[in-house]
Amino acid sequence: MSHGSRANCQTQEDSIQDCVPKDGQSRCSIPRRHLLLYQNMVIWVQAENALGTSMSLQLCLNPMDVVKLEPPMLRTLDPNPEAPPPEPGCLHLCWEPWKPGLFINQKCELRHKPQRGDASWALVGPLPSEAFQYELCGLLPATTYTLQIRCIRWPLPGLWSNWSPNLELRTTERAPTVRLDIWWRQRQLDPRTVQLFWKPVPLEEDSGQIQGYLVSWRPSGQAAAILPLCNTTELSCTFHLPSEAQEVTLEAYNSAGTSLPSPVAFSESRGPALTRLHAMSRDPHSLWVGWELPSPQPQGYVIEWGPGPSSTSNSNKTWRMEQSGSITGFLLKENIRPFQLYEITVTPLYQDAMGPSQHVYAYSQERGPSRAPELRLNHIGKTWAQLEWVPEPPELGKSPLTHYTIFWTNAQNQFFSAILNASSSGFVLHGLKPASLYHVHLMAASKAGAINSTVLNLMTLTPEGSELHILLGLFGLLLLLTCLCGTVWLCCSPNRKNPLWPNVPDPAHSSLGSWVPTTMEEEAFQLPSLGTPPITKLTVLEEEKKQPVPWEYHNSSETCGLPTLVQPYVLQRDPRAASTQPQSQSGTSDQVLYGQLLGSPTSPGPGHYLRCNSTQPLLGGVSPSPKSYENLWFQASPLRTLAASAPSQEDDCVFGPLLDFPLLQGIQVHGVEGLGSF
Repeated sequence: MSHGSRANCQTQEDSIQDCVPKDGQSRCSIPRRHLLLYQNMVIWVQAENALGTSMSLQLCLNPMDVVKLEPPMLRTLDPNPEAPPPEPGCLHLCWEPWKPGLFINQKCELRHKPQRGDASWALVGPLPSEAFQYELCGLLPATTYTLQIRCIRWPLPGLWSNWSPNLELRTTERAPTVRLDIWWRQRQLDPRTVQLFWKPVPLEEDSGQIQGYLVSWRPSGQAAAILPLCNTTELSCTFHLPSEAQEVTLEAYNSAGTSLPSPVAFSESRGPALTRLHAMSRDPHSLWVGWELPSPQPQGYVIEWGPGPSSTSNSNKTWRMEQSGSITGFLLKENIRPFQLYEITVTPLYQDAMGPSQHVYAYSQERGPSRAPELRLNHIGKTWAQLEWVPEPPELGKSPLTHYTIFWTNAQNQFFSAILNASSSGFVLHGLKPASLYHVHLMAASKAGAINSTVLNLMTLTPEGSELHILLGLFGLLLLLTCLCGTVWLCCSPNRKNPLWPNVPDPAHSSLGSWVPTTMEEEAFQLPSLGTPPITKLTVLEEEKKQPVPWEYHNSSETCGLPTLVQPYVLQRDPRAASTQPQSQSGTSDQVLYGQLLGSPTSPGPGHYLRCNSTQPLLGGVSPSPKSYENLWFQASPLRTLAASAPSQEDDCVFGPLLDFPLLQGIQVHGVEGLGSF
């Protein structure tokens, strides 16, 4: 709703017809005939529904201050035959304003964008309003642009008009401003046939489009004559070089002109070659090639790469020229595919010369082994199996094998494995169980991957009955030999023999009879009284002669004569110690003679010895009930009673003086001074 007003909308005048928008719209237009030009108007919005009416704030304005002009009509300027053509990258434009607004002062602005990619609008303004034409420059040559224009009341207040409809214009061509990197190669069969390769390098952002390339030769002495050798739109050309030609010229051209000519001199390979050329893969889509700097340092390098020896076509070759001679490597990213063998060629460039080309081969990415060797069973036993395989020959593009891994499992799903060198061609499985089933397979591995062979099933052999009998027989024989060895050891070892059956020495065969006393003393020792009389017991063993000689009696009552053959003896023990060690029993039946020497320091008379003829062996201990042939010493009667008793023929014993016994001649008593005489 609106109405006229004066004095800053303080005074209300005639009402203006309401403007009712359509359903769903939030705008409406007031016709020109209802507006009061150069007068203030009050405008507001009123909303109504079933619940009531609501009004917005009032807006006080002059209609001429918010006037919006209609957009002008933009078009290209008609070419003038007398005027020079526009410069490359420039457009001549003109526009026609809205006729009802010709009396209103206005200013305009222009925007444009190229029709390539997602380019944004570029704004140009303000444009001059008197001439209604404009020359737009700084555009890309040979490029189509979209242009629009709009205008506004100026310098008085107003609103911008809408943008004019689109105008599409194409800029003119410009001569190419590029540098041509050139490389050439002569055919081996025909040296005068030259393959020329080039790459354009833009020198400016708007270097101009290239429509083609021209290879020409200017004969010497003919300055005006230019002979074309090749005219193409490709980046290579093959032509026959005239015999007198040593140099050709390459140019890029379009409808606006040609680029600066690039001379190509066919020089010989006179410079030093590169050393230690190498290449390696960085990723599946790139290759790194490196080398060492030669001396002198080159001015640049030409790097070529393409599929390996399987491809002989030069059309698949990619190359680039590096102008820096100090580099020692380059990363190739163009036209690199995974798992492909590439041949890389590097040629150093010198002043008016070039060095010999060097080649190297490399894979962009190596594959893993395509198949594993097939396992074969060579021999098998009860607990072992010998396997063998034929290694696969190396393949191009496949990473070399690093190792083998052999796996085998039994019927209980127990898993076993072994790692082998890549040079192995066989393996023996040990520790297998007889009559058991095993599953075996081989894995070939490299840095690029691994692959398994087919599974080989094998069954170990079953032990035979005869072999079992042989094993049992060998075990029994071994047990028998062990028992025999133990028996022999027990019988022959003295330390082990006596505990089982003591070996009682035979007095008749004793070496005692061959002993000789060290000193012969005939004096009698006097032993003092020591209380309980110690008894020195001597037992003499002597082999009986075939004709025993009877002993002579010196005294029929107390003394007896010594035998005719008396052997001297040495007693190596203390005479005060009673001989209590038992004599070992013997199973011999030889007749022996033995005697006992009895003495007492308290006895008034000399000591006596007792000798008996007996066919029994020496006893191991004192019997509580002496037999008729045993010595009376073992009786419990006092010593003097025993010594005073007369000899009898029944006992077959004789008594004699104590010191008359031959053993006493070698007895020495030390440390018992004053003991007196025996």
